[in-house]
Amino acid sequence: MNYTGPKVRNSRKIGVPMTAKAGKIMSSDKAGRKSPPGQHGSTKRRGKLSVYGTQLFEKQKLRLQYNIHERQMTNYFKKASHLTGNTGDILLQMLETRLDAVVFRSGLARSMSAARQYVNHGHFLVNGKPVNIPSYQVKVNDIVSVREKSRKMEAFQEAIRTAAPPVYLNLSKADFSVKFLHLPAREEVPVVCEIPLVIEFYSR
Repeated sequence: MNYTGPKVRNSRKIGVPMTAKAGKIMSSDKAGRKSPPGQHGSTKRRGKLSVYGTQLFEKQKLRLQYNIHERQMTNYFKKASHLTGNTGDILLQMLETRLDAVVFRSGLARSMSAARQYVNHGHFLVNGKPVNIPSYQVKVNDIVSVREKSRKMEAFQEAIRTAAPPVYLNLSKADFSVKFLHLPAREEVPVVCEIPLVIEFYSR
């Protein structure tokens, strides 16, 4: 189940645009004010966050960027913490290998929520087979592609023209497909978050 709350408001709250619309609003003069979202944002006083408050904020920031609920985040952390390696890196890799995340990072969707919707509606294939589960875990060397009959949709035509995926994804604009090349290192993932603080929050 995905997060369906007010994305512009939450984008301003965490300082990261979750949709193209949020990005435009946040970059405008009106949204550029240094105040919290809401009618009384300019009158609110922002005190210094406690250690717990800072950890909570970073956790929420990460969760909202992937458009998932708390239970899902908790489950990902539990799985990551039981595997060998850096828990933060593993957690981020688990999130980045979600099918909706791959679709978004590849540039075939303008936002994470749009990517989830496209996957739910059956517009994508994984290795030639239809998959409509946003949380499906894509593996290294898997090929994710837009179904042929969906490629003429305006949303995909516009997205493919400006798509610029990170280095761990190889996009073929000719056939609307992306290959997952390798599990990304932290510095390769364009997510805005202090991952160690997220791990500290869940390790309490």
